[in-house]
Amino acid sequence: MLRIYHNPLCRKSRTGLKYLQDQGIAVEVIEYLKKRLSEKDLEKLLIKLNLKPTDIIRTQEDYYRKNLKGKKFNDHEWVSIIVQNPKLLKRPIIERDYKAVIGDPVSNIDSILGTHI
Repeated sequence: MLRIYHNPLCRKSRTGLKYLQDQGIAVEVIEYLKKRLSEKDLEKLLIKLNLKPTDIIRTQEDYYRKNLKGKKFNDHEWVSIIVQNPKLLKRPIIERDYKAVIGDPVSNIDSILGTHI
């Protein structure tokens, strides 16, 4: 089953969820602002995304611009920062078994739909 890390207040996240629902795909919705990810969960997700923590940060967020922009952190520190400030996480993230994608643009989701690993 697919999982979507979703923020219902985010237009891009709602678009990704609707895209999956319109295709009749069963999906587990994880509202990560309510049920926060642990550092271990985020690290596993990064492996599935094949991305670094800095690749999944929303740099347009006020918290990033006011507190983090221009500062240097190692990957573990970035993971901790994202877990403590989940609004920084790009969304939606769609996950299946051993792969995950960021669903913005929505066409990225297609790359995971045919994956049955």
